[in-house]
Amino acid sequence: MAKTKSVKSAGRFGPRYGATLRKRLLAIEQKSEKGLRCPKCKSVDKLVRVAAGIWDCRACGARFAGGAFVPQTTLGKTLTPDELKLK
Repeated sequence: MAKTKSVKSAGRFGPRYGATLRKRLLAIEQKSEKGLRCPKCKSVDKLVRVAAGIWDCRACGARFAGGAFVPQTTLGKTLTPDELKLK
């Protein structure tokens, strides 16, 4: 098997599916490898993805909506729920 130094884990697909999709998959996988932090209780590695965009915290029992692959999207980090209600 060839070395996959630059494409990392997406190298398992070889030349299939195109470079753009493999890069997008690599970015998603790298984000999911980091420790996920609950926005309510701030505990690390206790979040579980229930479904696409639904997250559940095992520590505090909070269930909230977020991104499909990350608990908080960039828009969710910049705007608080109060600011979203005003718009």
